[in-house]
Amino acid sequence: MRYLIIVLLAAITLTNCKEKKTEKEGMDSDQGVLISPEQKGEIPVLTQSMEFITSDTLRSGWNTFIYENRSTEVHFLLLDLYPAGKTVENTKAEVLPPFDEGMKLIMEGDMENAVTAFGKLPAWFQEIKFKGGTGLISPRHTAKSTIYLVPGRYIMECYVKMFNGEWHTSHGMLKEIIVTDDTTELEEPQPTITLDISSTDGIVLRDSLTGGKQIIRTNYVDQTVYEHFLGHDVNLVRYENGASLDSLIQWMNWMDPRGLRSPAPEGFTFLGGMNNLSAGEKGYFEVDLTPGNYVFISEVPEADKKRLLRTFTISN
Repeated sequence: MRYLIIVLLAAITLTNCKEKKTEKEGMDSDQGVLISPEQKGEIPVLTQSMEFITSDTLRSGWNTFIYENRSTEVHFLLLDLYPAGKTVENTKAEVLPPFDEGMKLIMEGDMENAVTAFGKLPAWFQEIKFKGGTGLISPRHTAKSTIYLVPGRYIMECYVKMFNGEWHTSHGMLKEIIVTDDTTELEEPQPTITLDISSTDGIVLRDSLTGGKQIIRTNYVDQTVYEHFLGHDVNLVRYENGASLDSLIQWMNWMDPRGLRSPAPEGFTFLGGMNNLSAGEKGYFEVDLTPGNYVFISEVPEADKKRLLRTFTISN
């Protein structure tokens, strides 16, 4: 009997160790197969200063990006699908110099020559397709967005500006990612709230907003190019009583010398959202709405006049 008890205890110990190892390694306990974050479609991204720490290779299909901003700056991540044959080296050689030159001239108040500088962008730049990402995210916060990726070569970027007006992209926030033909296991999320965005109707909510954890489906009814050479997106921002919405509206226009420039306007906390997508596409982002004042806003010039700003309040 004593021998039998010893054997049983050893078996229990071995089973517990195996279960702990399975949990730690992300292993399917039923099949004994190691499942990577890329296969799951749950992709951690970390910024500690001016970088994206994440996988170089992802799978196609639905992917959830869990973006943790540990830096002292506001950031976002945007995934750009590049035309065939173009790489991050082309970006560094042909795209960053015109943008750097143009922004330097904007900071000097020379808008006419700045526009000329942006005109030096290569023709292939117009072939880039924006495939979504997170909205703006404040320091010490985490954003969670889900987008559908097709196979190809992508650039992950953040073009917020430093205190001197220089782009984050020019300081390391530019990462090449390959998306393969293999697909993730992630299924399309089930939303609790649906939001439409268009150049004609602006931001339109299809459901009532309530407190708690929400999954917001963002439908891009259409897309257009505004005067800042980009389309619309959706950013969720919490704001304190007395915070100036006018300062936020101005800050959301990168062509303004103070736009998207550190520090962000006081009284606002950026909580993510859904970055630029093409017409007819959709993405999802997750939020926890606690009591307070909020605004959905696009990163476009004069968002309020374009109906691309919508305020709301979550009550106790």
